[in-house]
Amino acid sequence: MTKPVLLTVDDDAAVLRAVERDLRKQYGANYRVMRADSGAAALDTLRQLQLRNQPVALLLADHRMPEMNGVEFLAQGQKLYPDARRVLLTAYADTDAAIRAINEVRLHHYLLKPWDPPEERLFPVLDDLLDDWSREYRAPFEGLRVLGTRWARPCYDLRDFLSRNQVPFRWMDLDRRDPETVQLLEALGGRDLQLPAVVLPDGQLIEAPTTALLAERIGLHRTPGRQFYDLAIVGGGPGGLAAAVYAASEGLKTLMIEREAPGGQAGLSSRIENYLGFPAGVSGAKLTRDAVVQAKKFGVEILAPQDAACLRAEGPYRIVGLREGGEVSCHGVVLATGVQWRRLDVPGMDRLVGAGVYYGAGTTEAVSCANEDVFIVGGANSAGQAAMHFSQYARQVTMLVRGDSLAATMSDYLIQQIESTPNIAVWTRTQVAEVHGEARLEAITIATKEGESRRVDASALFIFIGAEPRTDWLDGVVERDAKGFILTGQDLLRTGKRPRGWNLDRDPWLLETSLPGVFAVGDVRHGSVKRVASSVGEGSVAIQFVHQYLATL
Repeated sequence: MTKPVLLTVDDDAAVLRAVERDLRKQYGANYRVMRADSGAAALDTLRQLQLRNQPVALLLADHRMPEMNGVEFLAQGQKLYPDARRVLLTAYADTDAAIRAINEVRLHHYLLKPWDPPEERLFPVLDDLLDDWSREYRAPFEGLRVLGTRWARPCYDLRDFLSRNQVPFRWMDLDRRDPETVQLLEALGGRDLQLPAVVLPDGQLIEAPTTALLAERIGLHRTPGRQFYDLAIVGGGPGGLAAAVYAASEGLKTLMIEREAPGGQAGLSSRIENYLGFPAGVSGAKLTRDAVVQAKKFGVEILAPQDAACLRAEGPYRIVGLREGGEVSCHGVVLATGVQWRRLDVPGMDRLVGAGVYYGAGTTEAVSCANEDVFIVGGANSAGQAAMHFSQYARQVTMLVRGDSLAATMSDYLIQQIESTPNIAVWTRTQVAEVHGEARLEAITIATKEGESRRVDASALFIFIGAEPRTDWLDGVVERDAKGFILTGQDLLRTGKRPRGWNLDRDPWLLETSLPGVFAVGDVRHGSVKRVASSVGEGSVAIQFVHQYLATL
């Protein structure tokens, strides 16, 4: 396997040698260290590496270079290797430039010179960045290989399932027939395959697998390891993961049940920039990955993909029935099922879901959208983050917003980034009236509030509108509002009376539902703030009430 490249750039020969020396000493066993004495020379090196299909893990550039400074080089290098970690070496006086570079070139980190001793001021930073890069890097890779076609919904669903569960795989598009795909088809005897087809690392072929079958074959856990837990958490988004970490770290036997993959909608976010402690932003995938590792470290048992089908009370026990059979018993339950995107009800829409029309971020489609025209429906932060992500690949990204502007629904920092990105356009007072295409999306009809409409070519449409809770399975079990969001705490006492069937001589606690010992956190809760940090906070706070409840049993 070719060693990934660490490229360092500095016009000062002495500094360049020193950086190269430190990098070779620490990383030479696993990486190939290269250097360049100018931004132009470094770009030439990157172009040659790209032609040879060699991976680049790190771009480490000094800021004060003539003709092309470090920020300018990183901006150009990002186009050639968008996944490489970008680090700027700066003097104290250049701190403002480094901070601007966080937004301008998606800078991952900046370091002040001198960095001595490197064991304290250089290597810890690079260790984290290279660890993140190695986790996300996919090729060359000898793992799952998935054969299919881009425009077939089952193929998209399978890719999305693997990506959301952070299972490394190689996508092989039969429509493109690259040499590696042709060789694999020849090895399979040229047979007609039921798509999608998955080749396991041991060479075994599985055709058109269900997610349940594939989950079993790749080692995802879908059945509980015991019959009783102190706490069952339904939903693995930020709120559920936070609850799991705090519960297990405090000694509770904890089970988390997630319908699709840990992380929820936040896990699909390409970049979260207003989460405390991450000045350069953090991807939803990284945040989720680290949270899952943290939860497992404390002993949380995670079932995914698995779904809760029902909930009932039997004396001091709460029983959670599983969708595919079986049930688990516990004393406490935290409901953290989040929300799902509202369906867009226009002609042609349902037929093309997964074939150019996608609900949510569709991160698996980003690379496939290179040099294409992408449309995003929605004006909240999720839509804005997706627009910024797709702008790195697509020729043009157009946001369709029903309101008069983004100001009422999107964070200001994100609005500024969108406004400064040349290939993102924002069309306000518009909505999708119809989608067109047979086997795949080909065009959409856009209508304005003034009654005008026009048809435009489109290869991909990503929808981020509304938020609907999946709480029908709780009908008659806990009280919900008219839209299905779960009522908790003081919201259950608005009539001046306690909830129907409440048998305790106290009011429901904060975050507690109308069923004692069952709590709701995050987006599924009535009146919640739709932010990752808020969900994490509620998940952690809920565990304090779980402890109080368990103490009364």
